Amino acid sequence: MASKKHMSTSWIYFFGALGGLLFGYDTGVISGAMLFIGKELGIQAGSFEDGFITASVLLGAILGAAIIGPMSDKFGRKKLLLTAAIIFFVGAMGSGIGLNYAMLVTSRVLLGVAVGAASALIPTYLAELAPADKRGGVGTLFQLMIMTGIFFAYVSNEWLSPHGLFGLSSHVGWHWMLGLAAIPAALLFFGGLTLPESPRYLVKQGKETEAQHVLETFNANPQVVQEELHDIKLQAQMPSGGFRELFGPMARPVLIMALGLAVFQQVMGCNTVLYYAPKIFISAGFSEHFALQSHIVIGIFNVIVTAIAVKIMDKIDRKKMLTYGALGMGASLLLMSTAMLVLKAGAGNFGSWICVVALTLYIAFFSATWGPVMWVMIGEAFPLNIRGLGNSFGAVINWTANFAVSQSFPMLLIAFTPAHALNAEGQGIAKLFIIYGVLCFVAIWFIKKFTIETRNRSLESIEAALRSRAHADGYSDGTEVQ
Repeated sequence: MASKKHMSTSWIYFFGALGGLLFGYDTGVISGAMLFIGKELGIQAGSFEDGFITASVLLGAILGAAIIGPMSDKFGRKKLLLTAAIIFFVGAMGSGIGLNYAMLVTSRVLLGVAVGAASALIPTYLAELAPADKRGGVGTLFQLMIMTGIFFAYVSNEWLSPHGLFGLSSHVGWHWMLGLAAIPAALLFFGGLTLPESPRYLVKQGKETEAQHVLETFNANPQVVQEELHDIKLQAQMPSGGFRELFGPMARPVLIMALGLAVFQQVMGCNTVLYYAPKIFISAGFSEHFALQSHIVIGIFNVIVTAIAVKIMDKIDRKKMLTYGALGMGASLLLMSTAMLVLKAGAGNFGSWICVVALTLYIAFFSATWGPVMWVMIGEAFPLNIRGLGNSFGAVINWTANFAVSQSFPMLLIAFTPAHALNAEGQGIAKLFIIYGVLCFVAIWFIKKFTIETRNRSLESIEAALRSRAHADGYSDGTEVQ
């Protein structure tokens, strides 16, 4: 047991969050690959099939997020993390082979199952391992991994494109773009074998000594460890909850918060920008090659901003970060939309460069705030007896909103694009992003009215506050007091 006590916390955090890299790579790589997939498979731009190649991952993610929470409560966080790694590997290999449309979509759905599982499982796992004063920063490692994965995807898109470093043909490059995800999937599996189980899960299984060793790995103060172990044991004595408890009075404030944060993160346009950034650059008058190169620069900027977020996450209230993030995202989208409505086609003019700057600022605000904070808050706010189920619920809602926004984007783009107008597609994108920008400001209202502050509070104290609030409102353990 001593080896577990002295295991490097950096090692644990790295491999615990590595699923985020796969999450980011598999969702980000399609933005470049789609420039070539449609040509080879004969898919018409703007068609249902065109949108579904991107959205198929999201459909699988809904399924993965739905099943992972209850299963992790039953089988443990570690076993499910290893299972997700295997699914990542199989899905990546199938996508890379991609002999036809049906095989590509099926493999992408399978990848989505792993992506959804990672999105629901990893924030919970990291939140349960980290001490309260470090939980925000540790939880943000998941988002840092996502952004690192997206950056690697952008590099892959550029280097494996016909004009890139390796100069692969358009019929070969996209297969490698998608298939390379198998490498980090294998790393996640073998690294995951060394990870400890969540101390909360261990206590629920009656393995208190092992749980204590895990807690000692992350906190050198014996008194703090004993206090935390005592609180976990008290919470673990409560029977595992189901949908009745999830939708009951005690969890209702967290449920409303999770629902709103999960939906707003998507309807503010975050993943639409990430998925369709090359198309946005091309519509702004730049070349395909410039679009892929700019993606890399944005990816580097993204990783840097998210790394900064890791450092400040536990120093600034979560609600403030969400508020400032929504304000910056909304302003950036409105600036980009205005520029696209007035610019003339052709690279190099002032309006086109405003679009590049505004899009970069938008992604920076997202990466520093809504990207990590949403997952951190959902991962730490639900009571222990429904934490897996609650995180699955939040992830399912998030991926459903993601699917709806991403699948509808190509079709809405056609609907908003004026016929025979100069830079017609750019005008269509601009009109769509005005809507997303307005929703950013609506999100600020939601944050103020419906979110609870979780920074610097133990998971057990958050749960105790929810229970006290339910009692004050006339409820007891989810049942109305007569």
